[in-house]
Amino acid sequence: MKDNTIQVFEHQFLPIGGNFKQHHFVALSKLNALHNDCYFDVRHNGIKFKQYVGVIQADGLTIEILPKIDIAVNQISDEKAVWQKALIEMLRVTKKLKVQKVGEANVTKQNIHLLDIYFEWFLNEVEVLLHQGLIKQYYKQTGNVKALKGKLEFAGHIAKNLVHKERFYTSHQVYDKDHLIHQIIAKALNIIAQCTKGGYLYGKCKSVQLDFPEVKDIKATADTFTKIPVSRKTKPYDTALAIARLIILNYAPNISKGNEKMLALLFDMNTLWEEYILIRLQEAATNGFTVSGQQSLHFWNGITIRPDIVITKNETEVFIIDTKWKNIHYSVPSTHDLRQMYVYNDYWKSNCAILLYPHYTTRKPDFKSFENIKENKESHHQCGIGKISIFKPDSNVLNENIGTEILNWFI
Repeated sequence: MKDNTIQVFEHQFLPIGGNFKQHHFVALSKLNALHNDCYFDVRHNGIKFKQYVGVIQADGLTIEILPKIDIAVNQISDEKAVWQKALIEMLRVTKKLKVQKVGEANVTKQNIHLLDIYFEWFLNEVEVLLHQGLIKQYYKQTGNVKALKGKLEFAGHIAKNLVHKERFYTSHQVYDKDHLIHQIIAKALNIIAQCTKGGYLYGKCKSVQLDFPEVKDIKATADTFTKIPVSRKTKPYDTALAIARLIILNYAPNISKGNEKMLALLFDMNTLWEEYILIRLQEAATNGFTVSGQQSLHFWNGITIRPDIVITKNETEVFIIDTKWKNIHYSVPSTHDLRQMYVYNDYWKSNCAILLYPHYTTRKPDFKSFENIKENKESHHQCGIGKISIFKPDSNVLNENIGTEILNWFI
């Protein structure tokens, strides 16, 4: 790993020292405050990360935050390399990152970090667009011209051209490549150029910039991306614009009037684990199984409830799964989680709910019935704790058959 890169695990404490200097600590504190202190806790002389994983680049230092369960990964020494590949694979499966396979990213071989992979993905997309030919679009331009065309803006014309009678201050239509889509891509290219100085991608970025047309520099915000025109002609730009949005909106130059330039691509590991399991289950759903996520029902006074995953078997049996990215101790879930499972069973007319945790050995749930308070007997609702191995047996590669193994619990 590069000298200016630090790898840490989620929930780990990073003290000031070594490559992590005081000015990096100040920069990250500002970034965290900008995002309502959700990424980490600021402690005395250091920061303690929360459940967010991904990468932060601040003032020349790259911090890669990796997921981890509190058990050694198959008794190997290089845990960080294993968890980096696991994170990349989860991002790939959930379509938050595009690589063919984790091995083909050559992450450990080239000593590159997650941010490099996103940058290279974007540069490759722009190269494809350049090869296909960039589109032109109409846009409105206001300014001085030497021939009258379009609409004459009288107020501006009088203010600017009292001396220069040969000029006209007009608003007119222009058809060329200097439009919003290309301005956004150019903005992302500029950010990548700043973040990769001294790295192996800097030369590639400058080469792409040379081939890219000169366009107006804009200040892009979240609102800017809502103004992008959508048509058949702009469809090839979808991926490049999605990555550009991720890069631009997470880039914080001169935050709080400081001199730090930061870029943070962070993902809530709880959400990533939920999405990963959902996709693996949907891939494996055959023989009468259907799997869906994001189902919600009204609960109280406009409040809705939503289990992570709902599985239907033969259109008659319903099973609920709530994913938990943490290492459960002593096989005892929290009272809050159990209450949640009971409500899900009741509202979705399910007889069985599972609290699903990542683990290194798969353990089929041992279902227990809830006590029926009214009748003082067991209810027909059951809940179990499921532990699923995220890695293949005797391997440090993510288990791609994880969905099939979970569905087998319901056969």
